[in-house]
Amino acid sequence: MQMELFLEIGTAQLNKAGEELCGDTIETAGNSESKIVVLADGLGSGVKANILSGLTSKIAAKMLEGGCSIDEVIEALAQALPVCEVRGLAYSTFSISQVMPDGSLYLAEYDNPPAVIIKNDAIQSVAKQSREVANRKINEAHLRLHEGDWVVLVSDGVLHAGIGGLWNLGWGWDRIAEYTRSLAATDISAQELAEGLVAVCDKLYNSKPGDDTSVVALRFRQRRELTVMVGPPADRDCDARVVRDFLSSPGKKAVCGGTTGNIVARETGEQLSVDLSSMDPRIPPVGNLVGIDLVCEGILTLTYTLERLKEESAAGTVSSAILPRKLKWKRDGVSRLLSALLEADEIRFMVGRALNPAHQSSEMPADLALKHRVIEDIAALLEKMGKRVSVSYT
Repeated sequence: MQMELFLEIGTAQLNKAGEELCGDTIETAGNSESKIVVLADGLGSGVKANILSGLTSKIAAKMLEGGCSIDEVIEALAQALPVCEVRGLAYSTFSISQVMPDGSLYLAEYDNPPAVIIKNDAIQSVAKQSREVANRKINEAHLRLHEGDWVVLVSDGVLHAGIGGLWNLGWGWDRIAEYTRSLAATDISAQELAEGLVAVCDKLYNSKPGDDTSVVALRFRQRRELTVMVGPPADRDCDARVVRDFLSSPGKKAVCGGTTGNIVARETGEQLSVDLSSMDPRIPPVGNLVGIDLVCEGILTLTYTLERLKEESAAGTVSSAILPRKLKWKRDGVSRLLSALLEADEIRFMVGRALNPAHQSSEMPADLALKHRVIEDIAALLEKMGKRVSVSYT
């Protein structure tokens, strides 16, 4: 989505106690025109609710992504999922958030709790219009998002948390909104806020949720960009041009490779020093260079970074914004490079084609000689996480 500001999305869920599947479904979609998030709450719980909410969220997201109007979406849902004749309830309720490239937000809610909207560290009251589409009452709102604004969507399970226990009527929207505001006022990511709200719900339910519980946190912030220069260009005469291109790139900058670091130091006229405090049994120390956020060794550091990405991905933690925060305090090159990659929204790899004779020895592991393969694998994992990644060769 082309916009100066970036829409950060965090999600967290709890299944109703005793159920293997969550009856709520969160679906995201988007293109150059908009970013769409749908939170659907299926009637009941378990498999049936999961199917109902899944159909609702996918139909709504895909139709809006394809340019359909909300009226067309509601009419399609009304045909696919009519009202339950016995209980008189919709088979699935929903909240839809659609953010345009200019920061304008369209919000549509059908029988879901109202979204919590925070602007300037305060809970924002937003005027909504109600209208009937296909015999369903839809509440709509239009507003403009700015840097630091939050929009938080919740399912009924959040409102009901604590019912019959700490609070007879549950946590309630007002208390949820105030707690959300207090979290948003801190240096917190969208993922951390979503997980924080769900963690409180879990405690209020005494770890036995009486309803499926879902939170979607949307945060509008500056886009984080990172450029990583890996290895020197094949033609030494291109050194100055490549370094100029690297230094003119927006956002943070990282250099991978001792020779590459020396080239950047030479072209900038700055002194490259070694940070011995970053020593690790397996990983070479990092360097310090004015104007560069990270200078680390090349292929070893990249190979171990790829290993860590694979491990975290398999463990299901790599998409969490909490991981980079923990890595920030580690001094070794792999932790710092991994943290920078996970924090960035847009990453550009500038990969030099020059061969390092040290990596062509038959005693070196085969992967170490395949710098390009390692970079491509890292890029593929990062793209799966929703990051925009480009790789260029010099």
